[in-house]
Amino acid sequence: DRGCAWSGAIVVGLTAGAIVDGPLADAMVPARGPAAPARHSCLPHRGAWPVIALIQRVASAHVEVDGEIVGAIGPGLLALVAVQPGDGEPQLERLLERVLAYRIFADADGRMNRSLRDTAGGLLLVSQFTLAADTRSGLRPGFSTAAPPDQAEIWFERLVQRARQVYRGVETGRFGAHMRVQLINDGPVTFWLEAR
Repeated sequence: DRGCAWSGAIVVGLTAGAIVDGPLADAMVPARGPAAPARHSCLPHRGAWPVIALIQRVASAHVEVDGEIVGAIGPGLLALVAVQPGDGEPQLERLLERVLAYRIFADADGRMNRSLRDTAGGLLLVSQFTLAADTRSGLRPGFSTAAPPDQAEIWFERLVQRARQVYRGVETGRFGAHMRVQLINDGPVTFWLEAR
């Protein structure tokens, strides 16, 4: 346990039939107390921060906003994405390639040897700034390590655009909205990906 933002909270959304409630825009309030160095608890102490994706192999997943389903997939990947300060086109391109090429689907022998591209499964991209939280101390996460909402929206929407240009079957949530994400994790299989 490296004190990552998802190690204590988001795990509730990784089991079959789970519902992840959020993210909430008003949660982006700096944590109280002495200022901590601007480093993410999950990252090496060096240079630029990566864009983050928590990917889950799912039998199905969908996103609701105000009771309306705005994005849904069958078998494939749900990717919760967090943009951090300094992220841009190069990081997004590398992350997208990793998500599409990461081999977490079973081959004929039952080994994780096939990618999303190989299976032609669905891809559901959902913005989740809380993955970039600083959780090293205290009882409240700090969000100075997440990109400001206006910048994060630009780059998240760019990621969705690029994904749709190179891959079919891409769905998404609604940036900044209060979303309910329902999924059936197939395995369960979950991985934390980063791209610099």
